[in-house]
Amino acid sequence: MKLYFYGADRMVTGSCHCVEINGKRILVDCGLQQGRDELNNGELPFPANDVDYVLVTHAHIDHSGRLPLLVKHGFEGQILTTRLTARLLEIMLLDSAHIQESEAEYMNRKGERAGREHVEPLYTVADAQDALRFLRTCEYHETIDLCEGVQVTFTDAGHLLGSASITMTLSEGGVTKTVVFSGDIGNENQPILCPPEPLTKADYVLMESTYGNRNHESEWNYEGRLAEIIDATLAAGGNVIIPSFAVGRAQELLYFIRIIKDRGLVKSVPDFPVYIDSPLAKSATSIFCGNVHGYVDEEALALSTDEQRMLSFSNLHMVETGEDSKLLNADPTPKVIISASGMCDAGRIRHHLKHNLWRYNSTIVFVGFQVPGTLGRKIIDGAESVKLFGEEIAVRAKIVNFKGLSAHADHDGLVRWVQSFEPKPERVFVVHGDEDVAPDFAEELETLGFAADAPLYTACFDLAAGEMLEQGYMPVRQKTEARSRADALYQRLVSIAEELLRFVKGARGMTNKDMASFATQIAALLDKWK
Repeated sequence: MKLYFYGADRMVTGSCHCVEINGKRILVDCGLQQGRDELNNGELPFPANDVDYVLVTHAHIDHSGRLPLLVKHGFEGQILTTRLTARLLEIMLLDSAHIQESEAEYMNRKGERAGREHVEPLYTVADAQDALRFLRTCEYHETIDLCEGVQVTFTDAGHLLGSASITMTLSEGGVTKTVVFSGDIGNENQPILCPPEPLTKADYVLMESTYGNRNHESEWNYEGRLAEIIDATLAAGGNVIIPSFAVGRAQELLYFIRIIKDRGLVKSVPDFPVYIDSPLAKSATSIFCGNVHGYVDEEALALSTDEQRMLSFSNLHMVETGEDSKLLNADPTPKVIISASGMCDAGRIRHHLKHNLWRYNSTIVFVGFQVPGTLGRKIIDGAESVKLFGEEIAVRAKIVNFKGLSAHADHDGLVRWVQSFEPKPERVFVVHGDEDVAPDFAEELETLGFAADAPLYTACFDLAAGEMLEQGYMPVRQKTEARSRADALYQRLVSIAEELLRFVKGARGMTNKDMASFATQIAALLDKWK
């Protein structure tokens, strides 16, 4: 009866843990590594054909995005999740595969001219379709006899439509242990979703710690603040660009904008146009407006039965084709554009940033956590310019970070969640948190009377004996620090070069002698570093 730590261990993305019992191997999540967490998405730390089952906490790609890779490498078992998570996986895995294929095609076009080797996509649309064949669904609170000595129950985690915490009751060799996998724990006061359901009994708990070192802003009037930003930006003739996760956050934004329009909170352009520029978001929205009984709160459920009134309002447009997406940037009408991806590392949002980041009258509104190393994080952290499609784009637009708008529980919410266990678990494993967050949160739990630690990648714990068999290692951080320093130095170099160019353009009044001397010095410097 062993527990292996295969992803999101002192990292935020790439969630993957494994229980080994009675000769079976059961994964909980198989997520894609993103941003600076990425080590090598193409390599799995275990043989795929040794895995018998995968339990998926929710559909976000950092928890599900390597399922097609698992199948591609030989997995032939069952993938168990809630009914609505399965519906979302049907669209999200295909979308992820399309991105993998598109990125490989782009790299190969560039690489062919440079004489580089051909790049294969991480997985294909066919691989994703293959993975969907193994899906099996359940409902919240349904007890599943998964295999010998294993019972599984999913309970509402309040993070995303269909998201769950998973309780596994394990029996082997006369020993029985209960292990809870928190998944991503939801924020308590979100629209649409129910709050995370408290759990009370466990011998061991694996819990996320994304916001383990900070709280969300306390008193938030989401629709009021968003209305102010939209009103001021549209009045100035600019666009409001919102990078958003296509599933969950995009629907939440539609919910808020419906309220804004119903209450007439935007005065400059009361019936302002809103564009959802993401085919994935459009598909997900149809799922949110379908049979969601048992998955949303009472207010949202009442609205969902009113001709999809929950997420619908006048002047809302769903953008279909890439050509229609490009036309948005040719249209001078001030507008709100909600587009994926949420961290700006892929998708149509990058085109909208290219056309709006440099505009003083536009506003970029971030509404989700930005993993370090992603384009979104660089913008939030104050980059003066970013590179998009081979072009350096100045960051002049107003940048707004809605820190309080999060689908994750904050520090105090995490503490409340784990304190619901009575008696206290034998041990709490803190995962899904950055290297400088997870260990500190584990230490804080120790001060609250919990036995807690933040395991390393590939660590192995004996659940029956209650001891760590292998300590694991931290494979990413050293590379990350070097990469982050390189990024910072590169940005400094670009800033100095831009300052030099501004100086040169203003040098027309210099004497011929000084201009000649200056040009000679610059030429010598370039010759030195070419």
